[in-house]
Amino acid sequence: MTAPPRALAGESAPPTSSMQSSSKDFWKLFKPSACNLRMKGATKETVFEELVDNLVKAKLLDDELRPAALEALANREELASTGVGQNVAIPHVKLEGIDEVLVSLSIHENGVPWNSLDGEDAHIFFLVVRPAKETPKYDPERHLEMMRWISQLGRVGDFRNFARRVANRTELVELLREMSEGAPEGSNG
Repeated sequence: MTAPPRALAGESAPPTSSMQSSSKDFWKLFKPSACNLRMKGATKETVFEELVDNLVKAKLLDDELRPAALEALANREELASTGVGQNVAIPHVKLEGIDEVLVSLSIHENGVPWNSLDGEDAHIFFLVVRPAKETPKYDPERHLEMMRWISQLGRVGDFRNFARRVANRTELVELLREMSEGAPEGSNG
């Protein structure tokens, strides 16, 4: 295992360039206030409730859209599991009524059965809620790049190990930044 990222060591690094310049900047979409290190849900439904509530509490998602978001997540999960394996799930849906992508990263210490590809419980949840159509703040092509980035990041063992050990939500987002800066564009870590 490599040395812990600076986020765990309490160090900081210089800021990165604008979000439009590189896939290495997707970490900027993740707000600590929308993340959760202590998820408690024991079922997919209760995990979805926690994930959506995190977006509402962070004032990223209007409370009026909460029921629609929950329904979209449940319907998407019925199509096929969003558990990608290696203890990672990436629930992702489109939602009417938003004009930009909403994301969060959350950790469940005990894990939740998720019908993942490898049969393992999910501990790390990347939630992605996107607009139903292109908007000035949402580019579908850029969204696909972001989904690839999330998928690749979820396959990096160091990321998964460190994510489950961070002390707070800010460190979790800082870990995303450091992992993004440490990998060449297009690499899987």
